[in-house]
Amino acid sequence: MKNLDILEHDEWAHCQPKTRTAGKVEIGNVFGVLPFDGVRNPLTTSSHSQKIAFKYKTEANEWRPKIGLAESGAELAVSHELLLLPKTFNVEFQPVCFPFINSLGLKRDHTIDIRLTLKSGMRVFIFVRNANSLKKRETWADIAAIRDAVPQSEAHKFMIVDASAFGRPRRDNLRRIHFSSMFEADPEADAETLWVAKKIKTLWRISDLFDYSELLAGRIYKSCLRLIGRGALQADKNAVIGPHSRIWI
Repeated sequence: MKNLDILEHDEWAHCQPKTRTAGKVEIGNVFGVLPFDGVRNPLTTSSHSQKIAFKYKTEANEWRPKIGLAESGAELAVSHELLLLPKTFNVEFQPVCFPFINSLGLKRDHTIDIRLTLKSGMRVFIFVRNANSLKKRETWADIAAIRDAVPQSEAHKFMIVDASAFGRPRRDNLRRIHFSSMFEADPEADAETLWVAKKIKTLWRISDLFDYSELLAGRIYKSCLRLIGRGALQADKNAVIGPHSRIWI
């Protein structure tokens, strides 16, 4: 039998060989959409976090669509929740980079995840970390050092967000609520749906609205998402919101 050539890697290592990173993922110009303008592009391949590009709108950009880049699913969910706040004027991603001294005494650069600007003019730096990281003493030492190093001209407040507060169902709900609110506006359906919701004495589920309105079920459902997003209707955002979900005024 003819001997087959055997790769040296297969002789001693049975896992996948390490390959070079593909590098940064660059997003080109998108017609009708403002480009990402952060100081750092977080879009790289990763085996432990989800890097995401998405479209959003704010009053600061005259409600024109813009590209945002998030470094994790939790960071994206936090962004969605901020974008739904009525007091929000602008949300920026990877907006500022500045030096700080870490817990080991080494000089490092830190790029802020998100900056929220309220209509009042207040600017808030948002620092998103997972629960395991926040249990570590060195993480809090670094957070304190980063907070002390924040340029006063760039923000008024520094806020820490625990990513574990945004489980998968909540992330999915916020994504759909944000998209429906920003890109599928339907004031007529929203007014009709809210009127019917207030009229029904036995309102329990979203599907209860279907029999009391001439609107299509899908249109009512999207209206419910928008109404939940602005607080006119209430629902459990930590459970996937569907036609059979519990809602209340």
